[in-house]
Formats: sequence, C-alpha cells, structure tokens
Amino acid sequence: MSFPYRTIYLASASPRRRELLKQIGVRFEVLLLRAQPTRSEVDETPNPGEDPREYVLRLARAKAEAGALACLSRHLPAYPVLAADTTVTMDGDIIGKPANRTEAEATLARLAGRRHEVLTAVAMAFDERLEVKLSVSSVEFAPLDANTIKRYVASGETHDKAGAYAIQGRAAAFIIRLEGSYSGVMGLPLCETTQLLQTFGIEVL
Repeated sequence: MSFPYRTIYLASASPRRRELLKQIGVRFEVLLLRAQPTRSEVDETPNPGEDPREYVLRLARAKAEAGALACLSRHLPAYPVLAADTTVTMDGDIIGKPANRTEAEATLARLAGRRHEVLTAVAMAFDERLEVKLSVSSVEFAPLDANTIKRYVASGETHDKAGAYAIQGRAAAFIIRLEGSYSGVMGLPLCETTQLLQTFGIEVL
C-alpha cells in the first residue's frame, strides 16, 4: 500500500528519536501511550529466561500495537505508528535503565573496559499489518575508575538510558570502538527505520 503523505505517529516520548526522525525528513506526530487513561504503558519487564533479542523485538511490537490501538480509541487520523525499544546486553543479561544513581554506577562499572551489545528493535503498525526490524551494535568501553563513573552519573545523563549512558553525550569519551549503527545506539537505527518506512510506501528524505 502506498500513502500520499509522509506523516506517521511516533509512539515514543524520546527526544532523541524525534531528532533522528527529523534528520531523515519524516513528518510525525508524537503519540504518548500513557495519555490514554484506560491503558498503562507497555510493561517492559523481561520474561523469565527471555533472550535479549526476543525481548527487544517483543517490546517494539507491543508498543507499535498499543499505539495503533490508541489511535483507534482516540479516533485519531489513520497514520502508521512507529515504535522502538532499545536495550543493552552483556553476558546474555538484559541491562535496562537504571532505577537510581547507585544502579547507574554499578551498570557503568560492569560495562567499563569491556564490550557489550546494544539492541534496538523498530516496529511499524498500520491497519492489521505489523513489521519489525532489529539493529545490533557492539560497543567497547574504555576502563573507567570510580570517580569518573560518579562524576558522569552526577551529570544526570544516565537517567532513563538503557545501559546508563548516552552515546551522543558525555559518554562518547568512554567509547573505544563502535561496530554497527550509531543512531541505533542512540535509540532509532536510521537505516532499518528507513527500510521499514519504505516497505509501507512512505517516502524518506
């Protein structure tokens, strides 16, 4: 199906994802799931023993589906819904967003001097169609001492970030090597997102 417009809904409150969509010239409206009084946000709790890749794919699908349902319940114009989810994984563990400063410090101490993977799944839903793509990137951190970690956490940049860091911020100073998608580590892989939009007939750039 081809759409005579480029407008989509972005089912995310992330300012980074907004910036990245603007970068590729996509018109969008932000669709906040929690604005729906009868529906909570998608539960991001991993299932017992869940594979990290299956986890991030499941959440992206669930967010896109929830967004599509929200459009129907709110009687909004019919646009495709784009959603994404990002997680960090190391040693088979899912490393999500830190709940507090102590957890952020522990997460960064674990990542320091080692490689980890950043998984970002992006999904799009429209009518009864749902498509999803996965971006996998490898990131290697330099060794970090406790004082450096504490100063970084004190900056506030770790808040609401998978893996307790933002590659586009001060944490860029920690990264020795990146293999994969820079925008994927930020939270929205632009290559996979473009491919997904194009499969729905939406022009990009």
